[in-house]
Amino acid sequence: MLKIGLQLYTLREELEQDFEGTIRKVAALGYRGVEFFNYFGRTPEQVKQLLDETGLVALGAHRPYDVMIKDAKQEVAFNLHIGNTNLIVPYLNEEDRKWKDVAANLRVIGEQCKEHGAVLSYHNHDFEFTEQVEGRTAWDYLFDEVPADLLHAELDTCWVHFAGYDPVEYINKYAGRLPIIHLKDVKRREDGSPETVVLGEGEVNLTAILKAAEQAGVEWAVVEQDYCSRPAFESVADSLNWVKAYANQGGNINV
Repeated sequence: MLKIGLQLYTLREELEQDFEGTIRKVAALGYRGVEFFNYFGRTPEQVKQLLDETGLVALGAHRPYDVMIKDAKQEVAFNLHIGNTNLIVPYLNEEDRKWKDVAANLRVIGEQCKEHGAVLSYHNHDFEFTEQVEGRTAWDYLFDEVPADLLHAELDTCWVHFAGYDPVEYINKYAGRLPIIHLKDVKRREDGSPETVVLGEGEVNLTAILKAAEQAGVEWAVVEQDYCSRPAFESVADSLNWVKAYANQGGNINV
Protein backbone atom coordinates (compact mmCIF):
# COMPACT_ATOMS: atom_id res chain seq x y z
CA MET A 1 0.00 0.00 0.00
CA LEU A 2 1.24 3.46 -0.88
CA LYS A 3 2.27 5.74 1.98
CA ILE A 4 1.98 9.51 1.91
CA GLY A 5 4.86 11.84 2.68
CA LEU A 6 5.76 15.51 2.33
CA GLN A 7 8.77 17.13 0.67
CA LEU A 8 9.72 19.70 3.25
CA TYR A 9 10.89 22.21 0.64
CA THR A 10 7.26 23.35 0.47
CA LEU A 11 7.63 24.60 4.07
CA ARG A 12 11.15 26.04 3.71
CA GLU A 13 10.28 29.44 5.20
CA GLU A 14 8.48 27.88 8.16
CA LEU A 15 11.38 25.48 8.79
CA GLU A 16 13.89 28.32 8.80
CA GLN A 17 11.86 30.12 11.46
CA ASP A 18 10.99 27.06 13.59
CA PHE A 19 12.43 23.75 12.44
CA GLU A 20 11.18 21.58 15.30
CA GLY A 21 7.75 23.18 15.51
CA THR A 22 7.20 22.84 11.78
CA ILE A 23 8.10 19.13 11.79
CA ARG A 24 5.70 18.59 14.68
CA LYS A 25 2.91 20.33 12.75
CA VAL A 26 3.55 18.13 9.71
CA ALA A 27 3.11 15.05 11.89
CA ALA A 28 -0.04 16.49 13.44
CA LEU A 29 -1.55 17.01 9.97
CA GLY A 30 -1.27 13.28 9.34
CA TYR A 31 1.66 12.88 6.96
CA ARG A 32 3.47 9.56 7.48
CA GLY A 33 6.93 10.58 6.36
CA VAL A 34 9.06 13.53 5.37
CA GLU A 35 11.63 14.09 2.67
CA PHE A 36 14.38 16.46 3.75
CA PHE A 37 16.27 18.98 1.66
CA ASN A 38 18.08 20.90 4.41
CA TYR A 39 18.68 20.25 8.10
CA PHE A 40 19.01 23.91 9.11
CA GLY A 41 22.12 23.29 11.18
CA ARG A 42 20.72 20.40 13.21
CA THR A 43 22.88 17.40 13.99
CA PRO A 44 21.79 13.89 12.95
CA GLU A 45 21.16 13.16 16.64
CA GLN A 46 18.79 16.13 16.91
CA VAL A 47 16.95 15.18 13.72
CA LYS A 48 16.59 11.55 14.81
CA GLN A 49 15.26 12.58 18.21
CA LEU A 50 12.63 14.74 16.53
CA LEU A 51 11.60 11.94 14.19
CA ASP A 52 11.37 9.50 17.09
CA GLU A 53 9.22 12.00 19.01
CA THR A 54 6.80 12.62 16.14
CA GLY A 55 6.72 9.12 14.65
CA LEU A 56 7.59 10.46 11.22
CA VAL A 57 9.70 8.40 8.83
CA ALA A 58 12.66 9.96 7.07
CA LEU A 59 11.70 8.61 3.66
CA GLY A 60 14.37 10.41 1.63
CA ALA A 61 16.63 13.43 1.37
CA HIS A 62 17.33 15.76 -1.53
CA ARG A 63 21.05 16.50 -1.49
CA PRO A 64 22.80 18.85 -3.92
CA TYR A 65 24.60 17.34 -6.90
CA ASP A 66 27.90 19.07 -6.11
CA VAL A 67 27.76 18.01 -2.46
CA MET A 68 27.16 14.38 -3.42
CA ILE A 69 30.11 14.50 -5.82
CA LYS A 70 32.41 15.92 -3.13
CA ASP A 71 31.36 13.93 -0.07
CA ALA A 72 28.78 11.22 -0.64
CA LYS A 73 30.18 9.19 2.26
CA GLN A 74 29.44 11.92 4.82
CA GLU A 75 25.97 12.47 3.36
CA VAL A 76 25.21 8.76 3.62
CA ALA A 77 26.45 8.62 7.22
CA PHE A 78 24.20 11.51 8.29
CA ASN A 79 21.17 9.96 6.64
CA LEU A 80 21.72 6.45 7.92
CA HIS A 81 21.83 7.91 11.41
CA ILE A 82 18.34 9.40 10.99
CA GLY A 83 17.00 6.19 9.46
CA ASN A 84 17.03 7.22 5.80
CA THR A 85 18.63 5.18 3.01
CA ASN A 86 17.34 7.20 0.03
CA LEU A 87 19.63 10.01 -1.13
CA ILE A 88 18.28 11.93 -4.09
CA VAL A 89 19.93 14.34 -6.51
CA PRO A 90 17.16 16.95 -6.82
CA TYR A 91 18.23 19.40 -9.52
CA LEU A 92 20.95 20.25 -12.01
CA ASN A 93 21.95 23.82 -12.71
CA GLU A 94 22.07 24.65 -16.40
CA GLU A 95 25.87 24.61 -16.44
CA ASP A 96 25.85 21.07 -14.98
CA ARG A 97 23.67 19.59 -17.72
CA LYS A 98 26.47 17.88 -19.62
CA TRP A 99 24.61 14.63 -19.73
CA LYS A 100 27.47 12.22 -20.39
CA ASP A 101 29.37 13.73 -17.46
CA VAL A 102 26.24 13.53 -15.30
CA ALA A 103 25.83 9.83 -16.09
CA ALA A 104 29.48 9.16 -15.24
CA ASN A 105 29.19 11.06 -11.96
CA LEU A 106 25.95 9.32 -11.00
CA ARG A 107 27.62 5.95 -11.51
CA VAL A 108 30.41 6.95 -9.12
CA ILE A 109 28.04 8.41 -6.52
CA GLY A 110 25.75 5.40 -6.86
CA GLU A 111 28.66 3.06 -6.15
CA GLN A 112 29.58 5.06 -3.05
CA CYS A 113 26.00 5.00 -1.78
CA LYS A 114 25.67 1.28 -2.41
CA GLU A 115 29.00 0.56 -0.69
CA HIS A 116 27.85 2.30 2.48
CA GLY A 117 24.30 0.90 2.59
CA ALA A 118 22.24 3.58 0.86
CA VAL A 119 20.50 4.06 -2.48
CA LEU A 120 20.99 6.93 -4.93
CA SER A 121 18.01 8.32 -6.81
CA TYR A 122 17.55 11.13 -9.31
CA HIS A 123 14.62 13.57 -9.27
CA ASN A 124 13.45 15.30 -12.45
CA HIS A 125 12.07 18.62 -13.54
CA ASP A 126 10.75 19.27 -17.03
CA PHE A 127 14.13 19.85 -18.70
CA GLU A 128 15.12 16.18 -18.44
CA PHE A 129 12.23 15.51 -20.81
CA THR A 130 12.57 18.50 -23.12
CA GLU A 131 16.32 18.00 -23.64
CA GLN A 132 17.47 15.17 -25.90
CA VAL A 133 20.62 13.04 -25.81
CA GLU A 134 21.37 10.62 -28.64
CA GLY A 135 17.73 10.53 -29.69
CA ARG A 136 16.37 9.96 -26.18
CA THR A 137 15.12 12.23 -23.47
CA ALA A 138 17.89 13.16 -21.06
CA TRP A 139 15.94 11.24 -18.40
CA ASP A 140 15.88 8.03 -20.41
CA TYR A 141 19.53 8.52 -21.36
CA LEU A 142 20.61 8.71 -17.71
CA PHE A 143 18.66 5.63 -16.70
CA ASP A 144 19.92 3.68 -19.72
CA GLU A 145 23.51 4.62 -18.95
CA VAL A 146 23.55 4.07 -15.18
CA PRO A 147 22.74 0.53 -13.96
CA ALA A 148 19.57 -0.02 -11.96
CA ASP A 149 21.52 -1.18 -8.89
CA LEU A 150 23.29 2.20 -8.79
CA LEU A 151 20.48 4.60 -9.62
CA HIS A 152 16.78 4.62 -8.80
CA ALA A 153 14.17 7.02 -10.08
CA GLU A 154 12.20 9.59 -8.13
CA LEU A 155 9.67 10.61 -10.75
CA ASP A 156 8.17 14.05 -10.32
CA THR A 157 4.95 13.25 -12.13
CA CYS A 158 3.88 16.88 -12.46
CA TRP A 159 6.97 17.87 -14.44
CA VAL A 160 6.67 14.81 -16.67
CA HIS A 161 3.13 15.95 -17.48
CA PHE A 162 4.15 19.58 -17.98
CA ALA A 163 6.88 18.52 -20.41
CA GLY A 164 4.24 16.80 -22.55
CA TYR A 165 4.72 13.18 -21.54
CA ASP A 166 2.40 10.72 -19.81
CA PRO A 167 3.39 10.14 -16.16
CA VAL A 168 1.53 6.83 -16.09
CA GLU A 169 3.61 5.50 -18.98
CA TYR A 170 6.80 6.50 -17.18
CA ILE A 171 5.66 4.96 -13.90
CA ASN A 172 5.02 1.71 -15.75
CA LYS A 173 8.33 1.94 -17.62
CA TYR A 174 10.37 2.33 -14.43
CA ALA A 175 8.41 -0.06 -12.21
CA GLY A 176 10.79 -1.84 -9.87
CA ARG A 177 13.21 1.08 -10.01
CA LEU A 178 10.82 3.66 -8.60
CA PRO A 179 10.44 3.64 -4.80
CA ILE A 180 9.21 7.24 -4.58
CA ILE A 181 7.11 9.52 -6.76
CA HIS A 182 6.35 13.19 -6.29
CA LEU A 183 2.65 13.94 -6.32
CA LYS A 184 2.16 17.50 -7.50
CA ASP A 185 -0.43 19.47 -9.42
CA VAL A 186 -0.01 22.36 -11.83
CA LYS A 187 -1.98 24.79 -13.93
CA ARG A 188 -0.77 27.01 -16.75
CA ARG A 189 -0.82 30.76 -16.51
CA GLU A 190 -1.94 32.84 -19.46
CA ASP A 191 1.65 33.07 -20.67
CA GLY A 192 1.99 29.26 -20.52
CA SER A 193 4.28 29.22 -17.50
CA PRO A 194 3.59 26.68 -14.72
CA GLU A 195 1.94 27.47 -11.40
CA THR A 196 2.09 24.66 -8.84
CA VAL A 197 -1.19 24.35 -6.96
CA VAL A 198 -2.91 22.31 -4.25
CA LEU A 199 -3.69 18.74 -5.31
CA GLY A 200 -6.91 18.59 -7.30
CA GLU A 201 -6.81 22.25 -8.35
CA GLY A 202 -4.74 21.73 -11.49
CA GLU A 203 -4.65 19.69 -14.68
CA VAL A 204 -2.65 16.61 -13.63
CA ASN A 205 -4.53 13.27 -13.57
CA LEU A 206 -3.58 12.45 -9.98
CA THR A 207 -5.94 9.50 -9.63
CA ALA A 208 -4.43 7.71 -12.63
CA ILE A 209 -0.94 8.39 -11.28
CA LEU A 210 -1.73 6.95 -7.84
CA LYS A 211 -3.33 3.84 -9.33
CA ALA A 212 -0.33 3.28 -11.59
CA ALA A 213 2.07 3.87 -8.70
CA GLU A 214 0.34 1.23 -6.60
CA GLN A 215 0.55 -1.28 -9.44
CA ALA A 216 4.23 -0.43 -9.99
CA GLY A 217 5.15 -1.12 -6.37
CA VAL A 218 5.93 2.48 -5.45
CA GLU A 219 6.36 2.83 -1.69
CA TRP A 220 5.92 6.57 -1.14
CA ALA A 221 3.84 9.26 -2.83
CA VAL A 222 5.36 12.55 -1.74
CA VAL A 223 3.37 15.76 -1.83
CA GLU A 224 5.29 18.81 -2.97
CA GLN A 225 4.24 22.29 -4.01
CA ASP A 226 7.16 24.34 -5.29
CA TYR A 227 5.45 27.68 -4.66
CA CYS A 228 2.20 28.36 -2.80
CA SER A 229 -0.15 31.22 -3.57
CA ARG A 230 -1.71 30.93 -0.13
CA PRO A 231 -0.07 30.03 3.21
CA ALA A 232 2.10 26.94 2.78
CA PHE A 233 0.68 25.05 5.77
CA GLU A 234 -2.83 25.63 4.47
CA SER A 235 -1.72 24.30 1.08
CA VAL A 236 -0.12 21.09 2.38
CA ALA A 237 -3.13 20.48 4.63
CA ASP A 238 -5.53 20.88 1.69
CA SER A 239 -3.40 18.58 -0.46
CA LEU A 240 -3.51 15.93 2.25
CA ASN A 241 -7.30 16.38 2.43
CA TRP A 242 -7.43 15.58 -1.30
CA VAL A 243 -5.43 12.39 -0.67
CA LYS A 244 -7.75 11.44 2.21
CA ALA A 245 -10.78 11.94 -0.06
CA TYR A 246 -9.10 9.70 -2.65
CA ALA A 247 -8.57 7.04 0.03
CA ASN A 248 -12.17 7.34 1.22
CA GLN A 249 -13.33 6.66 -2.34
CA GLY A 250 -11.43 3.37 -2.37
CA GLY A 251 -7.91 4.50 -3.18
CA ASN A 252 -5.29 2.17 -1.77
CA ILE A 253 -3.13 4.65 0.12
CA ASN A 254 -2.24 4.75 3.80
CA VAL A 255 -3.43 8.03 5.34
